[in-house]
Amino acid sequence: QVQLVESGGGLVQPGGSLRLSCAASGFPFSLYYMSWVRQAPGKGPEWVSDINTGGFRTAYADSVKGRFTISRDNGKNMLYLQMNSLKPEDTALYYCARGDRTFHDYRGQGTQLTVSS
Repeated sequence: QVQLVESGGGLVQPGGSLRLSCAASGFPFSLYYMSWVRQAPGKGPEWVSDINTGGFRTAYADSVKGRFTISRDNGKNMLYLQMNSLKPEDTALYYCARGDRTFHDYRGQGTQLTVSS
């Protein structure tokens, strides 16, 4: 079955950096667009970024553009999100999801990012 397992979240000070990882299994990872989605407390899900199958085309929400970088390693079935210049408003539960910004059919349990001094 499809499994997406995120890791790498934690508590970071404003201005700090962190890298999230997502281990995918149960499907041909290299054939699917992948996304990162986040949900802050009391808010709905927000698409953050997606990446095409080959990893050479990426897209970002305006709120993270220039600060976050999505990447993938198809040989390892891994998805990553490098987050720099973190802000308190980036605090959220981050999910990796199978699909692009318009449609996801599976997502993981999420990993919590808290940005606070």
